[in-house]
Amino acid sequence: MNYGFVIDNRMCIGCHACTVACKSEHDVSIGVNRTHVKYIEKGEFPNSTREFSVHRCNHCADAPCVEICPTTALYDRADGIVDFDNDRCIGCKSCMQACPYDALYIDPDTNTAAKCNYCAHKVDSGYEPACVTVCPVEAIISGDLDDPSTHISQLVANENTMTRKPEKMTDPNLYYVNGSKEMLDPNATSQEDTYVWSEQSQGVGHYAKYADKRLADSDTENLLVQLAMENSARTGKSFDQRAIDNVAKEIQQDIDQGDARRVYDSPSKGVLWGWEVSGYVWTKAMATGTFLMMGLWNFLKGPLDSSSEFYGLITTLIFMGITGALLVKDLDRPDRFLYVLLRPQWKSWLVKGAYIITIFGGLVTIKLIDNIYGFNWNWLWVLGSIFSVLGAIYTAFLFAQARARDLWQSKWVSATHMLVHAIISGSFVLMIISPLSKNYMANFLLLSITINIIIIMKETLFPHNTPDSKKAIHLMTKGYYSKYFWLGITLGSFIPIIMLSTQIGELVIIAGVLSLIGNYLTEYVRIRIPQMIPLS
Repeated sequence: MNYGFVIDNRMCIGCHACTVACKSEHDVSIGVNRTHVKYIEKGEFPNSTREFSVHRCNHCADAPCVEICPTTALYDRADGIVDFDNDRCIGCKSCMQACPYDALYIDPDTNTAAKCNYCAHKVDSGYEPACVTVCPVEAIISGDLDDPSTHISQLVANENTMTRKPEKMTDPNLYYVNGSKEMLDPNATSQEDTYVWSEQSQGVGHYAKYADKRLADSDTENLLVQLAMENSARTGKSFDQRAIDNVAKEIQQDIDQGDARRVYDSPSKGVLWGWEVSGYVWTKAMATGTFLMMGLWNFLKGPLDSSSEFYGLITTLIFMGITGALLVKDLDRPDRFLYVLLRPQWKSWLVKGAYIITIFGGLVTIKLIDNIYGFNWNWLWVLGSIFSVLGAIYTAFLFAQARARDLWQSKWVSATHMLVHAIISGSFVLMIISPLSKNYMANFLLLSITINIIIIMKETLFPHNTPDSKKAIHLMTKGYYSKYFWLGITLGSFIPIIMLSTQIGELVIIAGVLSLIGNYLTEYVRIRIPQMIPLS
């Protein structure tokens, strides 16, 4: 058994009955949808046409949201339905980064992920999904795709059907009859900025709360306050919204739209992983890099003096603590952060990473005890260095599981990039805690920065295979955020190389500081930009 949907675009009239029925059946909050109808207009009045396309979860056979979910909050049923359990969700938003179809959102009431679940409770009782039942023209067809006798199987076999983004290799179970590139590909149409709920500054359902308050509050003064808050978020007074609006305009400039335009769609979910994730990648590089370079020094030059080793281990633990705090802060359900360790889904690199950094933190703590009491457990340098490398690079594999973000798919390039950042960070810290290592670490710093430039050049100058990755690179180097990117390159690479070439003590330290600032700026842009490419 393999349940799926067919959307017959020959029949759809854009009435939104499916959207309303879905909201009613599942008590979906205002401002977010499990099912929505996209409007496409072609031509110019009076010779214009309007087309409709129902978008929702594709119930993929190879569902990236299930693979990346750290707590099995999303899971595959035996009948092909991709369902979710919001009692296990930690609000990490990884599923939203992984879904190429923009099908998930964060429920503003529960702060957990939600999406179309095929009305599994109705299916289990022998009924069809609410959207199928209510559709007045039978444009939505559900059923078992594996049963050749069903209407849905016959439609897929006999009609010219399309799926969304087949290049993502998700094997979706949502098919469109009489589909078109303009309806199914977000890169094929421009986006109007006048329709309701067109943008949210931070997205993921949080701004839906303002709509709830507008409906719930009868007090005029309070209503005005809510309208003002919403207006501030939508007009650019907030930094995030201003940036998103500018980037959105830049994206639309490069769209090969022909005469088609998107006039109604689901709202943008904005940036899902904000400064907390950029900060966590940076602090993690500081922590893992410090221990790694101390271990390397121990291997190449012999033991550090006890005092330097102590301060290095303390530095590592401090930045590991900050890393953990940032990870928890980014969760929409921080009260459930232990679920990653206690209810793990082992395919997720979020789980693997959580165990890596937990073990790494434990090894650093044991090494600190060794330093205090003089047990001479030097084997900890070897094991700790292994886990420091794993801790530095695992995020690259997590990003690669976010299949919706094309720029993040080069996992080995990203892993090398993150390891180099760790070496840069660790080299600087070692220069500070052990001045005798300054000249030696300065050479490591110079080499690492040079490699970092080469990696950035490869990522920005070499051809990219997909429209989304090309757009992301364009926005990084020439768009709204290019000033931060190039400032990061200049401060973090070019100026430090000049300073390090002088071998002057004070300049070497300044070069290290600048390289850390530059690393954060480039990583901030690299993480943020792909999230601004529309998925729907």
